[in-house]
Amino acid sequence: MRRSLVAALVALGVLLTLVGPAHSACIVATSPLSFGIYNVFASTPLDSTGSLTYLCTPPSVSIRISLDRGGAATFNPRRMLKGSELLSYNLYLNAARTTIWGDGTGGSQEFTDHTPPFNRSVVVPIYGRIPALQDVSAGTYSNTITATIQF
Repeated sequence: MRRSLVAALVALGVLLTLVGPAHSACIVATSPLSFGIYNVFASTPLDSTGSLTYLCTPPSVSIRISLDRGGAATFNPRRMLKGSELLSYNLYLNAARTTIWGDGTGGSQEFTDHTPPFNRSVVVPIYGRIPALQDVSAGTYSNTITATIQF
């Protein structure tokens, strides 16, 4: 039996791993992606946006940022958990939510900046989507994603 409404607060935190030469430096910050309330009867997906901001000093020729699966077996779908219950979702590089942000495997792509600006912050949007009509119970679902920046 389906519930009439599920009020689930789902949030996404991002942990970062920095990989680069010792003579370069990057500062990275994130804003969490929070989906808010998910209605199991809504016929449209629930979308949200967060961001990742980086500032790198030279000599960086290019920047690559990958996101992991967050404990899921694949990139499509990722999953948020409430105990053993799961809520499928995904993270995307584009506002149309057609390009899954991952590590370049399993149908995903990395974020790439081939000409990063010198000593200037770059804000990269993270587009999230929870598909419609998932039969889940009320509660807080969450997941942690690790971002790796290579410069």
